[in-house]
Amino acid sequence: MPDPTLQNVVDQKELKWIFVGGKGGVGKTTTSSSLAVALAESGTRNRVLIISTDPAHNLSDAFRQKFTKTPTLVNGFTNLFAMEVDPQPDIGEMEQLEWAQDSFLTELAGSIPGIDEAMSFAEVMKQVQTMDYDTIVTPHRPLVGSAARVQPFLHWLTPAPHTFRSVTRMLGGMAGGGEGAADLPDQLLGKVEGMLDVVRKVSAQFKDPLLTTFVAVCIPEFLSLYETERLVQELAKFEIDCRNIVINQIIFPESVGGSRLLDARVRMQQKYLDQFYELYEDFHILQLPLLEEEVRGPEALKAFAVNLLKVGGALEERG
Repeated sequence: MPDPTLQNVVDQKELKWIFVGGKGGVGKTTTSSSLAVALAESGTRNRVLIISTDPAHNLSDAFRQKFTKTPTLVNGFTNLFAMEVDPQPDIGEMEQLEWAQDSFLTELAGSIPGIDEAMSFAEVMKQVQTMDYDTIVTPHRPLVGSAARVQPFLHWLTPAPHTFRSVTRMLGGMAGGGEGAADLPDQLLGKVEGMLDVVRKVSAQFKDPLLTTFVAVCIPEFLSLYETERLVQELAKFEIDCRNIVINQIIFPESVGGSRLLDARVRMQQKYLDQFYELYEDFHILQLPLLEEEVRGPEALKAFAVNLLKVGGALEERG
Protein backbone atom coordinates (compact mmCIF):
# COMPACT_ATOMS: atom_id res chain seq x y z
CA MET A 1 0.00 0.00 0.00
CA PRO A 2 1.36 3.49 -0.87
CA ASP A 3 2.60 5.65 2.00
CA PRO A 4 -0.29 7.53 3.68
CA THR A 5 1.32 10.97 3.21
CA LEU A 6 1.71 13.70 0.59
CA GLN A 7 5.50 13.32 0.62
CA ASN A 8 5.29 11.93 -2.94
CA VAL A 9 3.90 15.28 -4.11
CA VAL A 10 6.68 17.27 -2.46
CA ASP A 11 9.35 14.90 -3.82
CA GLN A 12 8.13 15.24 -7.42
CA LYS A 13 10.12 18.36 -8.25
CA GLU A 14 8.88 18.56 -11.85
CA LEU A 15 5.30 19.26 -10.76
CA LYS A 16 4.10 22.60 -12.12
CA TRP A 17 0.43 22.38 -11.14
CA ILE A 18 -1.08 20.92 -7.96
CA PHE A 19 -4.86 21.12 -7.69
CA VAL A 20 -6.59 20.47 -4.37
CA GLY A 21 -10.33 19.98 -4.47
CA GLY A 22 -13.46 18.24 -3.32
CA LYS A 23 -16.93 18.88 -1.94
CA GLY A 24 -17.56 22.15 -0.10
CA GLY A 25 -16.61 22.29 3.57
CA VAL A 26 -14.13 19.39 3.57
CA GLY A 27 -10.96 21.43 4.14
CA LYS A 28 -9.69 22.28 0.64
CA THR A 29 -8.30 25.68 1.64
CA THR A 30 -6.54 24.41 4.77
CA THR A 31 -5.09 21.40 2.97
CA SER A 32 -3.89 23.36 -0.06
CA SER A 33 -2.47 26.19 2.06
CA SER A 34 -0.59 23.71 4.25
CA LEU A 35 0.68 21.85 1.19
CA ALA A 36 1.93 25.12 -0.31
CA VAL A 37 3.70 25.82 2.99
CA ALA A 38 5.26 22.34 2.94
CA LEU A 39 6.48 22.87 -0.63
CA ALA A 40 7.97 26.26 0.23
CA GLU A 41 9.79 24.88 3.27
CA SER A 42 10.99 21.67 1.60
CA GLY A 43 14.03 23.27 -0.03
CA THR A 44 13.01 21.77 -3.39
CA ARG A 45 11.33 24.90 -4.83
CA ASN A 46 12.67 28.42 -5.21
CA ARG A 47 9.25 30.03 -5.73
CA VAL A 48 5.83 28.62 -4.91
CA LEU A 49 2.51 30.30 -5.78
CA ILE A 50 -0.86 29.48 -4.29
CA ILE A 51 -3.73 30.91 -6.33
CA SER A 52 -7.44 30.96 -5.60
CA THR A 53 -10.34 31.79 -7.90
CA ASP A 54 -12.86 31.54 -5.06
CA PRO A 55 -14.83 34.81 -4.72
CA ALA A 56 -15.15 34.11 -0.97
CA HIS A 57 -11.43 34.93 -0.53
CA ASN A 58 -10.82 31.99 1.80
CA LEU A 59 -7.09 32.15 1.10
CA SER A 60 -6.81 35.53 2.78
CA ASP A 61 -8.68 34.14 5.77
CA ALA A 62 -6.45 31.07 6.00
CA PHE A 63 -3.21 33.08 6.07
CA ARG A 64 -4.69 36.04 7.98
CA GLN A 65 -3.35 38.31 5.24
CA LYS A 66 -5.08 40.23 2.47
CA PHE A 67 -4.33 38.98 -1.04
CA THR A 68 -5.31 40.45 -4.41
CA LYS A 69 -4.89 39.55 -8.09
CA THR A 70 -1.23 40.55 -7.77
CA PRO A 71 1.06 37.86 -6.28
CA THR A 72 1.99 38.84 -2.72
CA LEU A 73 4.76 37.41 -0.56
CA VAL A 74 3.19 35.53 2.35
CA ASN A 75 4.20 36.81 5.77
CA GLY A 76 6.90 34.66 7.34
CA PHE A 77 8.20 33.25 4.04
CA THR A 78 10.78 34.20 1.42
CA ASN A 79 9.57 31.95 -1.40
CA LEU A 80 5.79 31.55 -0.96
CA PHE A 81 3.43 33.88 -2.79
CA ALA A 82 -0.37 34.04 -2.88
CA MET A 83 -3.00 35.65 -5.09
CA GLU A 84 -6.77 35.70 -5.39
CA VAL A 85 -8.18 36.38 -8.84
CA ASP A 86 -11.58 36.92 -10.41
CA PRO A 87 -12.09 34.02 -12.84
CA GLN A 88 -14.76 35.88 -14.82
CA PRO A 89 -13.92 37.10 -18.34
CA ASP A 90 -13.32 40.78 -18.92
CA ILE A 91 -16.78 41.75 -20.10
CA GLY A 92 -15.74 45.39 -20.44
CA GLU A 93 -13.17 44.46 -23.04
CA MET A 94 -15.76 42.49 -25.01
CA GLU A 95 -18.22 45.37 -24.92
CA GLN A 96 -15.69 47.70 -26.52
CA LEU A 97 -15.94 45.78 -29.79
CA GLU A 98 -18.33 47.45 -32.23
CA TRP A 99 -20.22 44.28 -32.97
CA ALA A 100 -21.00 43.84 -29.27
CA GLN A 101 -23.39 46.78 -29.49
CA ASP A 102 -25.71 44.56 -31.54
CA SER A 103 -27.70 42.34 -29.20
CA PHE A 104 -28.12 39.63 -31.83
CA LEU A 105 -24.40 39.29 -32.41
CA THR A 106 -23.68 39.40 -28.69
CA GLU A 107 -26.09 36.50 -28.18
CA LEU A 108 -24.44 34.64 -31.05
CA ALA A 109 -21.01 34.84 -29.43
CA GLY A 110 -22.44 33.88 -26.05
CA SER A 111 -24.23 30.84 -27.45
CA ILE A 112 -21.08 29.14 -28.73
CA PRO A 113 -20.58 26.04 -26.55
CA GLY A 114 -17.90 26.54 -23.89
CA ILE A 115 -16.84 30.05 -24.92
CA ASP A 116 -17.54 31.65 -21.51
CA GLU A 117 -15.57 28.91 -19.73
CA ALA A 118 -12.77 29.17 -22.28
CA MET A 119 -12.48 32.94 -21.87
CA SER A 120 -12.50 32.75 -18.07
CA PHE A 121 -9.95 29.97 -18.06
CA ALA A 122 -7.68 31.73 -20.57
CA GLU A 123 -7.87 34.99 -18.65
CA VAL A 124 -6.57 33.36 -15.45
CA MET A 125 -3.98 31.26 -17.26
CA LYS A 126 -2.72 34.31 -19.15
CA GLN A 127 -1.82 35.94 -15.85
CA VAL A 128 -0.17 32.86 -14.38
CA GLN A 129 1.83 31.85 -17.47
CA THR A 130 3.79 35.10 -17.44
CA MET A 131 5.02 34.45 -13.88
CA ASP A 132 8.13 32.51 -12.93
CA TYR A 133 7.09 29.95 -10.31
CA ASP A 134 8.34 26.41 -9.83
CA THR A 135 4.99 25.10 -8.60
CA ILE A 136 1.47 26.53 -8.56
CA VAL A 137 -1.06 25.25 -6.01
CA THR A 138 -4.75 26.02 -6.27
CA PRO A 139 -7.43 25.07 -3.71
CA HIS A 140 -10.36 25.63 -6.00
CA ARG A 141 -11.78 23.29 -8.58
CA PRO A 142 -12.89 25.67 -11.39
CA LEU A 143 -9.44 25.83 -13.02
CA VAL A 144 -9.50 22.11 -13.68
CA GLY A 145 -13.25 22.14 -14.31
CA SER A 146 -12.84 24.94 -16.83
CA ALA A 147 -10.05 23.06 -18.58
CA ALA A 148 -12.47 20.18 -19.01
CA ARG A 149 -15.54 22.20 -19.94
CA VAL A 150 -13.81 24.21 -22.68
CA GLN A 151 -13.41 20.97 -24.66
CA PRO A 152 -16.78 21.34 -26.51
CA PHE A 153 -15.66 24.79 -27.62
CA LEU A 154 -12.26 23.50 -28.75
CA HIS A 155 -13.86 20.63 -30.68
CA TRP A 156 -16.37 23.00 -32.27
CA LEU A 157 -13.81 25.55 -33.40
CA THR A 158 -10.43 23.87 -33.88
CA PRO A 159 -11.10 21.68 -36.95
CA ALA A 160 -12.37 24.51 -39.14
CA PRO A 161 -11.76 28.14 -38.14
CA HIS A 162 -12.68 29.16 -41.68
CA THR A 163 -16.14 27.69 -41.06
CA PHE A 164 -16.42 29.77 -37.88
CA ARG A 165 -15.58 32.88 -39.93
CA SER A 166 -18.12 31.99 -42.63
CA VAL A 167 -20.92 31.31 -40.16
CA THR A 168 -20.37 34.53 -38.19
CA ARG A 169 -20.23 36.54 -41.42
CA MET A 170 -23.46 35.02 -42.67
CA LEU A 171 -25.31 35.51 -39.39
CA GLY A 172 -23.92 39.02 -39.09
CA GLY A 173 -25.55 39.81 -42.43
CA MET A 174 -28.81 38.23 -41.27
CA ALA A 175 -28.73 40.51 -38.24
CA GLY A 176 -28.92 43.52 -40.49
CA GLY A 177 -25.26 44.33 -41.00
CA GLY A 178 -24.52 47.77 -39.71
CA GLU A 179 -21.28 49.55 -39.10
CA GLY A 180 -18.57 47.16 -37.91
CA ALA A 181 -20.62 44.03 -38.66
CA ALA A 182 -18.36 43.10 -41.59
CA ASP A 183 -15.39 42.97 -39.22
CA LEU A 184 -17.12 40.65 -36.75
CA PRO A 185 -15.51 37.40 -37.96
CA ASP A 186 -11.97 38.75 -37.87
CA GLN A 187 -12.46 40.52 -34.52
CA LEU A 188 -13.95 37.51 -32.80
CA LEU A 189 -11.68 34.94 -34.43
CA GLY A 190 -8.56 36.97 -33.58
CA LYS A 191 -9.51 37.04 -29.92
CA VAL A 192 -10.48 33.38 -29.94
CA GLU A 193 -7.26 32.21 -31.60
CA GLY A 194 -5.12 34.03 -29.03
CA MET A 195 -7.19 32.49 -26.27
CA LEU A 196 -6.91 29.02 -27.80
CA ASP A 197 -3.12 29.14 -27.74
CA VAL A 198 -3.20 29.64 -23.97
CA VAL A 199 -5.88 27.00 -23.39
CA ARG A 200 -4.14 24.38 -25.53
CA LYS A 201 -0.76 24.90 -23.89
CA VAL A 202 -2.07 24.67 -20.34
CA SER A 203 -4.47 21.80 -21.14
CA ALA A 204 -1.51 19.82 -22.47
CA GLN A 205 0.35 20.44 -19.21
CA PHE A 206 -2.68 19.30 -17.22
CA LYS A 207 -2.61 15.93 -19.01
CA ASP A 208 1.06 15.33 -18.22
CA PRO A 209 1.36 13.45 -14.88
CA LEU A 210 4.93 14.71 -14.52
CA LEU A 211 3.67 18.30 -14.52
CA THR A 212 0.20 18.11 -12.94
CA THR A 213 -1.54 16.21 -10.18
CA PHE A 214 -4.82 16.55 -8.30
CA VAL A 215 -5.16 15.97 -4.55
CA ALA A 216 -8.71 15.00 -3.62
CA VAL A 217 -9.95 16.20 -0.22
CA CYS A 218 -12.97 14.68 1.53
CA ILE A 219 -14.50 13.60 4.83
CA PRO A 220 -15.68 10.10 5.83
CA GLU A 221 -19.34 10.55 4.95
CA PHE A 222 -21.54 9.22 2.14
CA LEU A 223 -21.96 12.41 0.10
CA SER A 224 -18.24 13.17 0.26
CA LEU A 225 -17.37 9.61 -0.78
CA TYR A 226 -19.80 9.88 -3.70
CA GLU A 227 -18.42 13.27 -4.77
CA THR A 228 -14.85 11.98 -4.56
CA GLU A 229 -15.66 9.00 -6.77
CA ARG A 230 -17.35 11.25 -9.31
CA LEU A 231 -14.39 13.64 -9.21
CA VAL A 232 -11.82 10.87 -9.69
CA GLN A 233 -13.79 9.53 -12.67
CA GLU A 234 -14.05 13.00 -14.20
CA LEU A 235 -10.31 13.57 -13.81
CA ALA A 236 -9.57 10.18 -15.40
CA LYS A 237 -11.87 11.05 -18.30
CA PHE A 238 -9.82 14.16 -19.01
CA GLU A 239 -6.49 12.39 -18.33
CA ILE A 240 -5.60 14.40 -15.22
CA ASP A 241 -3.45 12.55 -12.69
CA CYS A 242 -4.96 11.87 -9.25
CA ARG A 243 -3.26 9.52 -6.81
CA ASN A 244 -3.63 11.25 -3.41
CA ILE A 245 -6.67 11.52 -1.15
CA VAL A 246 -6.80 13.49 2.10
CA ILE A 247 -9.60 12.48 4.47
CA ASN A 248 -10.25 15.22 7.03
CA GLN A 249 -12.36 15.50 10.19
CA ILE A 250 -11.77 11.95 11.41
CA ILE A 251 -12.71 11.12 15.01
CA PHE A 252 -10.24 8.52 16.25
CA PRO A 253 -11.45 5.92 18.82
CA GLU A 254 -9.08 7.13 21.56
CA SER A 255 -10.80 10.53 21.44
CA VAL A 256 -14.28 9.16 22.20
CA GLY A 257 -14.09 8.85 25.98
CA GLY A 258 -17.55 7.94 27.27
CA SER A 259 -19.52 9.82 24.61
CA ARG A 260 -22.18 7.70 22.91
CA LEU A 261 -22.53 10.32 20.18
CA LEU A 262 -18.83 10.27 19.34
CA ASP A 263 -18.78 6.48 19.48
CA ALA A 264 -21.63 6.37 16.95
CA ARG A 265 -19.76 8.83 14.71
CA VAL A 266 -16.60 6.73 14.88
CA ARG A 267 -18.49 3.62 13.75
CA MET A 268 -20.20 5.54 10.95
CA GLN A 269 -16.92 7.06 9.76
CA GLN A 270 -15.15 3.69 9.87
CA LYS A 271 -17.74 2.25 7.48
CA TYR A 272 -16.88 4.90 4.89
CA LEU A 273 -13.14 4.73 5.56
CA ASP A 274 -13.27 1.03 4.71
CA GLN A 275 -14.98 1.91 1.42
CA PHE A 276 -12.33 4.52 0.61
CA TYR A 277 -9.56 1.94 1.06
CA GLU A 278 -11.48 -0.62 -0.98
CA LEU A 279 -12.02 1.80 -3.88
CA TYR A 280 -8.58 3.44 -3.84
CA GLU A 281 -6.17 0.74 -2.75
CA ASP A 282 -3.44 2.10 -5.04
CA PHE A 283 -3.82 5.73 -3.81
CA HIS A 284 -1.90 7.55 -1.11
CA ILE A 285 -4.66 7.99 1.52
CA LEU A 286 -3.95 10.38 4.37
CA GLN A 287 -6.18 10.50 7.47
CA LEU A 288 -6.35 13.74 9.46
CA PRO A 289 -8.26 14.28 12.73
CA LEU A 290 -11.19 16.52 13.51
CA LEU A 291 -9.54 19.57 15.13
CA GLU A 292 -10.72 21.60 18.09
CA GLU A 293 -9.80 24.90 16.42
CA GLU A 294 -9.52 26.35 12.92
CA VAL A 295 -6.12 26.31 11.26
CA ARG A 296 -5.44 29.98 10.50
CA GLY A 297 -2.26 32.00 10.18
CA PRO A 298 1.24 31.08 8.93
CA GLU A 299 2.38 29.41 12.15
CA ALA A 300 -0.73 27.25 12.45
CA LEU A 301 -0.41 26.23 8.79
CA LYS A 302 3.25 25.33 9.29
CA ALA A 303 2.31 23.10 12.22
CA PHE A 304 -0.51 21.48 10.26
CA ALA A 305 1.77 20.94 7.23
CA VAL A 306 3.84 18.50 9.30
CA ASN A 307 0.83 16.18 9.38
CA LEU A 308 0.74 16.00 5.58
CA LEU A 309 4.23 14.56 5.32
CA LYS A 310 4.71 12.25 8.30
CA VAL A 311 3.26 8.79 8.72
CA GLY A 312 1.31 9.03 11.96
CA GLY A 313 1.98 12.78 12.10
CA ALA A 314 -1.64 13.57 12.84
CA LEU A 315 -1.67 11.10 15.75
CA GLU A 316 1.49 12.63 17.18
CA GLU A 317 0.02 16.11 16.89
CA ARG A 318 -3.14 15.03 18.70
CA GLY A 319 -1.22 13.31 21.45
